[in-house]
Amino acid sequence: MTTVEIEAWLREDDPVRLEELWAWADRVRREHVGDEVHLRGLVEISNYCVRSCAYCGLRAGNRRLTRYRMTAEEVLACARQAVAYGYGTVVLQSGEDYGMTRDWLADLIRRIKAETTLAVTLSLGERPEADLAAWREAGADRYLLRFETSDRALYDRLHPPRPGQARSDRLALLDRLRELGYEVGSGVMIGIPGQTYASLARDVALFRELDLDMVGVGPWIAHPQTPLGGKSRVTGRESRVATEQARAWLPGLPQWEQVPNTEEMTYKVIALTRIVCPEANIPSTTALATVNQASGRELALARGANVVMPNLTPPRYQALYEIYPGKACLAETAEAGHRRLLEQIRRLGRTVGKGSGSRRKRASVFLRDT
Repeated sequence: MTTVEIEAWLREDDPVRLEELWAWADRVRREHVGDEVHLRGLVEISNYCVRSCAYCGLRAGNRRLTRYRMTAEEVLACARQAVAYGYGTVVLQSGEDYGMTRDWLADLIRRIKAETTLAVTLSLGERPEADLAAWREAGADRYLLRFETSDRALYDRLHPPRPGQARSDRLALLDRLRELGYEVGSGVMIGIPGQTYASLARDVALFRELDLDMVGVGPWIAHPQTPLGGKSRVTGRESRVATEQARAWLPGLPQWEQVPNTEEMTYKVIALTRIVCPEANIPSTTALATVNQASGRELALARGANVVMPNLTPPRYQALYEIYPGKACLAETAEAGHRRLLEQIRRLGRTVGKGSGSRRKRASVFLRDT
């Protein structure tokens, strides 16, 4: 599939054709990763962040947010809960928090690996190479770092550099993570103001070129305490971006070129990602469950996804990890969410994955552009 073909699918709105896309993605998923749904327990260990990203509620400039860092014992308790639920992986996520030191986290990783059989995934932002190497040596298995958009001009508007530092190069950092021996995950937001159909098609093509082990995508949901906040709303099954916000963010962008941050567009990207990255682990994200709490998670699993990351963060911290408002996981306890997730998997005729659920690599053929 070329980038021209990817873009054509992104623009497709014929329900019959889209049903063909969903079936195609589901068939590829079944053939390459099987019917198992791998469960990864998510623990949001800190909401401190030194960055000032334009879309994220954790941004350093959000003075209304109460900050927290979990203790090592609190994180270990969540890891033990993941084991009790039969999960194969624990995902440690935070803002880019330098109060969480290299040595503290390395010791925590060693304790998790010593006390459990869990794989450890990290999602901690752009940390120095010495930190990443130390955590890999301590036993971390995977690292997740979204490149957010392949459009460099848009990326620079979304992710201003820290004072006194050069602008970041997440693609180079993804390469270095692989060199260090991590399984590497990345992804993008769908419908961020300024995102065009052409750039999103390039994003999907780039997933394949990077040979990612995991790809996570979800709809952009505005946070009111950000430069992009207050212009988007979540209503029922769909989250819509205001076209005037997109034009203000990227002057000169034609209205018809702005990608909508809708549930359906997110399913299109999940399905296309599965087709061009058949072996990758692709999660049904919390953001999708937020815009459609009734069936968003199940629809994603039926359209190419094979991973879910149930939230194990203690309730007193979950509401404070506010990348965007109204997260679906806040509506229920971890135990209730676990039971509901198992029922959803059963209804789909799928099974819960065993073990760490690492990517199954086969011989690959790279996507060619036109």
